[in-house]
Amino acid sequence: MLSFNPPAVYQASKCYAIYGVMGHLDPKQVPSKSKPWAILTNQDFVHRAELIIPQEVFELVQERLLKEKPGPEFKRMVMSLHDVLSGDFFTQYIKNGNTLMLSEGRRGIDNVFALRNGTLTMFLDKEAYERAGLVGKPHGVKGKRGLNPRWIVEFDLTAHSMIPGKKGFDRLIYASKNALAEPVTWLFCSIAPTTPEPDPLARHFPTKYTSTPGILRDMHVVTPKLSPDVDSLSPSGRYDFEDFATGLYEWLSLVRLQSPRIQVGDKIDPYLSRYQVPDAQTESKVCKISWQGFFASSWSRQTLVDIITTLPPKSWFSLSTTTFSKGLAGDNSECTILRMPSPTGEYLVWEVKGHDE
Repeated sequence: MLSFNPPAVYQASKCYAIYGVMGHLDPKQVPSKSKPWAILTNQDFVHRAELIIPQEVFELVQERLLKEKPGPEFKRMVMSLHDVLSGDFFTQYIKNGNTLMLSEGRRGIDNVFALRNGTLTMFLDKEAYERAGLVGKPHGVKGKRGLNPRWIVEFDLTAHSMIPGKKGFDRLIYASKNALAEPVTWLFCSIAPTTPEPDPLARHFPTKYTSTPGILRDMHVVTPKLSPDVDSLSPSGRYDFEDFATGLYEWLSLVRLQSPRIQVGDKIDPYLSRYQVPDAQTESKVCKISWQGFFASSWSRQTLVDIITTLPPKSWFSLSTTTFSKGLAGDNSECTILRMPSPTGEYLVWEVKGHDE
């Protein structure tokens, strides 16, 4: 695993490149701790997913993946923090740990609430933190918090002590009624296999969304080499591998952006752009399939399973997942997985992390 250091001037995101070989995949027992599966699992709230495949396998993907699999669903509603922590909604949705929720706002400016795996995380400004009277820790890089310090407060709501009558939970309820009582807009996603009946969410009049995949076909592009040289995988070939991984990631990013720089016949003035496809090999046609919304990491893992089991072993593909912004500068985490055109299951993973991770 290689870490690509960011420019010292910005000190923003970090990118890690990982090379490996996928073992046999049992769709009924999907790995969760090995790479690349663990990287997908660790993502919190997925905002966008993009799949790049060769044109010749598009019909297969469309038939087995897009038509047979329903699009991911999520909801939006207005609730106060107290509504989340009380009544049937709390006992039937929150306590089981199968609910994802993210409030409106920007970390670093607004008070933001996030709920994942039963853990409530609150990003609070100084005034709200002091009024709430809860125990937290400073948020942000030490020495760079400026004149507007922030705090982060966490509660494991699945714990046995998180029930009415317990001191810690009652203190949280008091804060939700007084210091954090303002209703906010939430995004909601349940990964539970069933929905409670009657549904406690109905009284909050949620708006339901289904993510419809966007499809872009017949992108005629110049394709680079998709597999590294054997010598670059040795300890002495570190810098060769770094150059290969950086160039390939840039090419995949330009495909996702539908940039004309990688299209066949592009004749941009070199004064405006000096980009050239690295190790250009062939001309080919590719397709891009994208989803956008509010998804759980479990959906990303299952999508990767469906892609692997649908495509022939020698067919390459790239799947990228991007989370919601985590800071003022729009930092988010991203994972891009490329399965190489090899029957041995070789893959490359690029993991991009924001500066606060």
